[in-house]
Amino acid sequence: MQVDTRYSDGTLVVRPTGDWTLDRSLPDIQAVVANAAPSSPVRAVAFDTSGLGTWDSSLLTFLYETVEYGQAHDLEVHTDTLPDSLARLVALSQAVPEEDTAQSAETPALLARLGEWGLRAYDEAVAFITFLGQALRSLVAILVGRGRMRWRTFGVALQSSTASALPIVTIISLLVGLIVAFLGAVVLRRFGAEYFVSYLVSYGMLRELGALMTAIIMTGRTGAAFAAELGSMKVGEEIDALETFGISPIDFLVTPRILAVVLALPMLTLYADVIGILGGMAVAVSMLDLTTTQFLTGLLEPVVLSDGLIGIFKAVVYGGIIGLAGCMRGMQTGDDASAVGQATTSAVVTGIILIVFANAVIDWAAAVLQI
Repeated sequence: MQVDTRYSDGTLVVRPTGDWTLDRSLPDIQAVVANAAPSSPVRAVAFDTSGLGTWDSSLLTFLYETVEYGQAHDLEVHTDTLPDSLARLVALSQAVPEEDTAQSAETPALLARLGEWGLRAYDEAVAFITFLGQALRSLVAILVGRGRMRWRTFGVALQSSTASALPIVTIISLLVGLIVAFLGAVVLRRFGAEYFVSYLVSYGMLRELGALMTAIIMTGRTGAAFAAELGSMKVGEEIDALETFGISPIDFLVTPRILAVVLALPMLTLYADVIGILGGMAVAVSMLDLTTTQFLTGLLEPVVLSDGLIGIFKAVVYGGIIGLAGCMRGMQTGDDASAVGQATTSAVVTGIILIVFANAVIDWAAAVLQI
C-alpha cells in the first residue's frame, strides 16, 4: 500500500500502488499532497492505477477522501482514468449527499403550535372513543353470552384493586379527613360555628374528596400497572400472538381489568369515606371539644342520601376511566422497552385529566338538576 505522485500541467496525478487491504493503515491525502509540493499551483487531481494490485474497500475509502479533498479546495477531480468498477463506486459514494441532522432553530408560530395541539387532541379523542366502543361491545357480548372473559384475570385484577390498595387508601383518606377538619376548625371557630365541622367533613368526603382522592390513587397505582402489564405484553409480541390464534385481546385482557376496577372503586370509595370521616371526628373531638354524639348528630342531620350516591356514581365513572386509560395506553405501546415507561406515564396523565374533567361535568349536572 503506497501512494506516488507526479505533477503535469497543473494536474496532480495520484498513483496508488501495491495491494490495498483493510489490515493496513490508510495514507493521509493531505500528507500526500503536502509531500508532493509542486512548484506551480495545482488546478486538478487525477489518478493512475497502472501499478495497483489487489484492493478492497480501503482503496475506495482513500479515493473518496481524495475526491472530498479536491472538492473542498476547488480542484477538478478526474476519475475517468480509474477502472470502471472503482469509478462507479466513487460516483455512487458522491451521489447521496450528507443529511443535515441539525435541528431547525426556528420556533413554530403560535397558531401553528395551537393547530398541532388541536390535531393531537382530536386524534386522542377519536382513539379513546374507539377504544371505549370496543370495550363496551366486548362487555355486551359477555353479558349476553356471546363472548368469553378470562375470570382468573378478572379475579387477580380485582384483588389487586381492592385488598392490595387498602393501606394506601387508608393513609390518604385519613390524612384528607384530618386536613379538612383542621381547615374547618380554623375557619368555623372565627364565627363560633364549630359544631358544623362534622357537616363540612362528611359532605366533602361523601360527595367529592372520597371518590376523587381514591380515583387519583388508583390511577397512579392500578392504571399504571395495567399500562405496564399490557405494554410489556405488546413489546413481547404476546398480544400479536393472541390475535394470530384468533383470540380477541379486548375480551381476553382489557374487559376483565376494566370490570375489576369499576367494581373496586365504589367499594374503596365507601371505605375511604368512612376513614376520612373518622379522621375528621378525631380532630373535632380533640380540638373543638365536641363529643362523638354531637359530631355524629351534626353529620346525620344535614347530609342526605343523594350526597353519598353521587360519590358512588362518581366512583363508578372514575373506575371506567382508570381502566380504559390504563388499558388503552398499554395497547398503544411501541416496540421498544422505553415505550413501556412512556405508556405508563401517559396512562397516569390521561387518567387524572379525564377524572378531573368528569368530576367537573358531574358536579355541573348535579347543580343543574339541583341534586
